[in-house]
Amino acid sequence: MDKFLLTVAVLPIAAAIGGFYYFEDYPHWMRVIALLAAVGVSGLIAVQTALGQTAWAFRREAIIEVRKVVWPTRKETTQTTMIVLVVVIIMSLLLWALDSILAWIVRALTN
Repeated sequence: MDKFLLTVAVLPIAAAIGGFYYFEDYPHWMRVIALLAAVGVSGLIAVQTALGQTAWAFRREAIIEVRKVVWPTRKETTQTTMIVLVVVIIMSLLLWALDSILAWIVRALTN
């Protein structure tokens, strides 16, 4: 039964994609809304399967875990960003210097 429901869930999306291109005369926003509605209907059908229930449970658990995250303050984010920028600049200068030295050595050896 699950395979049948999943197959049926794909049909509204396929029909909406076909309709999106078939009804080119209609405004773009109307076709997009119809496409989103088809995705919603497909999602409701897919949630009725065991796989859909598992995916929905995973989504709920992911939301719960995201709520547990301790986000950095604005000051911490700014400081970390500045440290990363400084390290990137220093590394780029070191790599440029190494490249220049190696290029000079190769030029000296090949002349």
